[in-house]
Amino acid sequence: MTSPPGGNDDGGSAAEPERLVCARCGTSAEAPRLTWTCSVEHSARRDFCETCSRENLRSIEGRLDSDWW
Repeated sequence: MTSPPGGNDDGGSAAEPERLVCARCGTSAEAPRLTWTCSVEHSARRDFCETCSRENLRSIEGRLDSDWW
């Protein structure tokens, strides 16, 4: 049996956890973090830590680009 193109044939072991970095302050954490916010701006995913998310909640809910806040 062959693996699909681009597939991971590592014997079924789990992949390393993704590392999140806050696009605003640079704080990093292992994913998934339920208290972080994810935004897609100009086709790019941006993650924001809990502190930055709380400080800018109104701007996030208003769908302003993070460049504005």
